[in-house]
Amino acid sequence: MASPLSLSNRSRRRRLTLLASAGVSVVVLTVAISLLTSSTASTFTARVVAGVPFSPGEADGMIPAAAPLTVENDTHPAMARLDPDLLDALRAAQAAAASDGIVFDVTSGWRSAAYQRWLLDDAIRTSGSEETARAYVATPEQSSHVTGRAVDIGSLDAQLWIIENGRDWGLCQTYANERWHFEKATDAGGECPEPHRDARG
Repeated sequence: MASPLSLSNRSRRRRLTLLASAGVSVVVLTVAISLLTSSTASTFTARVVAGVPFSPGEADGMIPAAAPLTVENDTHPAMARLDPDLLDALRAAQAAAASDGIVFDVTSGWRSAAYQRWLLDDAIRTSGSEETARAYVATPEQSSHVTGRAVDIGSLDAQLWIIENGRDWGLCQTYANERWHFEKATDAGGECPEPHRDARG
């Protein structure tokens, strides 16, 4: 049997008419029509409605833990969708860090809102507390990753190098409890603002 999402518009209307004649409520029909015909519904919403667990992929900015990216990568969405000023600062800083044998291994960059929500929900489930989870994972509405204005760096050496030298390019650690999270938070050579206590601000 064909998937409802692959049916022609005519077939969809015929099925919905049959449902209506069977006494299905107008509200349910309206929702069904919206889901079947909307081309703008997010993958996340569509999966939730279908009862399929969301699983982040490369298109959402997910970077496999075993394969961090370099700042030169310009094809992976996690890098390609970063704020251009942040990406330029990272690349310039990496060029300077290379002389010290430091490589910026990016473990997270841009993320889709759906991916950010998934991370938060997973942190709440794992920690058992929304308050605890929110200290490390912002909501999609508040996350600098979703706007492409933040990166996470994996190696301790690279983290410490950026903390010590990053302000020369405007790169700053913006959360006191996350030494791996960096944003372009000042002008090149400026003073970094005092880090927020945690992701709650």
